[in-house]
Amino acid sequence: MRRFAFVLVLLSAAYLTPVSARADDLDRRVAEQMHTNAARYGIAGQAVLVRHNGQRLVHAVAGDADIAAHRPVTAQTVFNVYSLAKLLTSTLVMQRVESGDIALDAPASRYLPGLPVRWQAITVRQFLDHASGVPEYFQSRDGVVSTAQGPGLPPTLPAVWAMLDGQPLQFAPGSANRYTQTNYLVLTALLEAQYQQPYARIVEQRILRPLGLQHTWLGPPPSARRDRALGYIGRAGVLQREDDVAWPSYAHGHAALHTTLADLDRFVQAMSRGELVSRSALYGLWQPQALADGRTGGFASGWEYEESGAYREVGHDGGTRVRVRIAFKDGLDGDRYSFIYLTNGSAKNVWSRTLVDSTMALVAPRAFPRQTLTERLITHALQAGGDRDSAALQQWLRTDTGIAASDLEREINRAGYAIRENLGNAAGLEVFQLNTELFPRSANTWDSLAETCAAMGDQRNAARYLARARQLASPAAD
Repeated sequence: MRRFAFVLVLLSAAYLTPVSARADDLDRRVAEQMHTNAARYGIAGQAVLVRHNGQRLVHAVAGDADIAAHRPVTAQTVFNVYSLAKLLTSTLVMQRVESGDIALDAPASRYLPGLPVRWQAITVRQFLDHASGVPEYFQSRDGVVSTAQGPGLPPTLPAVWAMLDGQPLQFAPGSANRYTQTNYLVLTALLEAQYQQPYARIVEQRILRPLGLQHTWLGPPPSARRDRALGYIGRAGVLQREDDVAWPSYAHGHAALHTTLADLDRFVQAMSRGELVSRSALYGLWQPQALADGRTGGFASGWEYEESGAYREVGHDGGTRVRVRIAFKDGLDGDRYSFIYLTNGSAKNVWSRTLVDSTMALVAPRAFPRQTLTERLITHALQAGGDRDSAALQQWLRTDTGIAASDLEREINRAGYAIRENLGNAAGLEVFQLNTELFPRSANTWDSLAETCAAMGDQRNAARYLARARQLASPAAD
């Protein structure tokens, strides 16, 4: 088993050292949570920063930037943050919307000639919110990127458009969300057409230089930098080295952003304070998109959108490795948290959402009941049978989660699937069994339990539980 080194200062007798000079109870508890996350998921290295109303609550690093060399993560470590690059692109588009130079609901082709014929009526908003229906422009398998034309990526953006020109849309624009990198190729090109400059120069002039982000790069950092976190991936539960994709410059609007925790924090705070887009404009832009059938989409001007308790949450992930989240209540001038959780990979390829949720549950459990519920259920699922206090957990679930009783069964079920994905079927089974005990008359709880048993090869119980689900779903059920 790999030994994890942690850094949070004043706790150096164990494995942890605080980055800040003063260690308090929150430092200690976050350090313990990072240690727990590393043990659960096999995380190589981590960096976490949390703020409340602009005040820094936690700044902690842990583990290794380079496992083979035993080089630890530090406050200066440069991480590949992958698709967090899209937040720069969406911010630049929002600036043009605020200035009146771009209309969100106008066709992107109004501003960008040369798009494939089937894309001509797709709006800027639909590209931003992954509601365009355009196909993905590449595939990735075992770290090898290819297209229908073979290994590697097309040399130029016009070559990408030509390659995609005859392909059908995946769905009618505006009818669904499906995350594709192609959307942000369009937006990157749109910005270049607006400014008549290369994308990298636009980012430099409008974000990096104004904010003083001196340790942030589109594409790989300079070769002289030795403080870069190497990337790792889990294969069959084992942590293995993974090289970064050599993205062409036309892809830098959706990938290959490298930055430090401090620089990323500066960007997040600038967004929250209205330095890049005014708060009044931002509040309108950070509203969830409505799909054609009336459902609420999962994006707001390119930022992932959801709600927890009284808070609205916007942010983005970088695959399984990194995530940024801003939670605000009563507008951006009201109560506000920001969470940044960076890793360079894990053996279980844990969802970055799960890591951020664990921090939110620790820092403000009453403010974020959904995240607190998930973390409690993960702990329950991983405890040995004799160590579980199921009665106490059920009492808490029935009386003290802060989640409406009408939503509780659905939220437990949602957490169960997340736990299955991150920790395996056996852990998920514990949660689904618990849900049937709490909601024995729900067909959905028994159906989820049956599905998990089937995935584990327990066909006998799968059939039994499925029969129970069908009985309860029948109109004749009493």
